[in-house]
Amino acid sequence: QVQLVESGGGLVQAGGSLRLSCAASGRTFGSYAMGWYRQAPGKERELVVAISSRGASSYIADSVKGRFTISRDNAKNTVYLQMNSLKPEDTAVYYCAADKFFSTVLNGPSSWGQGTQVFVSS
Repeated sequence: QVQLVESGGGLVQAGGSLRLSCAASGRTFGSYAMGWYRQAPGKERELVVAISSRGASSYIADSVKGRFTISRDNAKNTVYLQMNSLKPEDTAVYYCAADKFFSTVLNGPSSWGQGTQVFVSS
């Protein structure tokens, strides 16, 4: 497993942008598929975006398509979530997740970060 630490959350007005970062420990980051989940108050945790270990495959939830982008820099052991055109309904705790397999990142990752809060005001 890898240790994951998110950063970049905060308060932003609707229509604004934020970039979340997730730094991973270890020398095998490049072999992990990565994802970003979010959990809003009173709701279940949901998958937002995911990317395979080498970036060949990706997933983007319909609710954020065209607004959010996932990317990774394997040299820096970091995955990013660029969030544009933010809406109040994007308010949630955002979690970074990792797993050896892309399919498992989509359904049940083995490693999780502690989460970072994003609040979008109207």
